[in-house]
Amino acid sequence: MSTEILAPMPGTIFKVHVSAGDDVVEGQELLVLEAMKMENPIITVTAGKVKEVNVKVDDKVATKDVLLVIE
Repeated sequence: MSTEILAPMPGTIFKVHVSAGDDVVEGQELLVLEAMKMENPIITVTAGKVKEVNVKVDDKVATKDVLLVIE
């Protein structure tokens, strides 16, 4: 079963800490989304392996865009 990590708000990707194939643990910071001049860490609520990363630094995202997928 895959878990999609969605953008909670519109903004710009500031940092990406994981790549496809990386193992992640619950509570790990995956990336940082800059919105309204604030850096918002995006963390995972599940452990698993990163299946795909759909964003890179400086990408603009909208609310509910799929940032990455964990399986």
